[in-house]
Amino acid sequence: MEIIFHNKFLKLYRKTPLKVQEKFEECITLFHKNPFDQKLRNHSLLGIWSSFRSIDITGDWRVIYRQQNKAVAEFYAIGKHGQLYK
Repeated sequence: MEIIFHNKFLKLYRKTPLKVQEKFEECITLFHKNPFDQKLRNHSLLGIWSSFRSIDITGDWRVIYRQQNKAVAEFYAIGKHGQLYK
């Protein structure tokens, strides 16, 4: 699966702690192989995020993404649970 990065994601990623970035690299490898691997806890979102899905990076860090089509996912945002879902 191809992953593209929204400008908002890239801006937030640059501000993300190095340890979280390293964990993200592990998760993106797993996502490429199987986006629905149980370790990612991939789930759909509700409300204003209803067209998006979320995967877990760490206990509190998440990536919000949107499936463009079967072959392409756009990563939209990265952050702590409380920051993303205000």
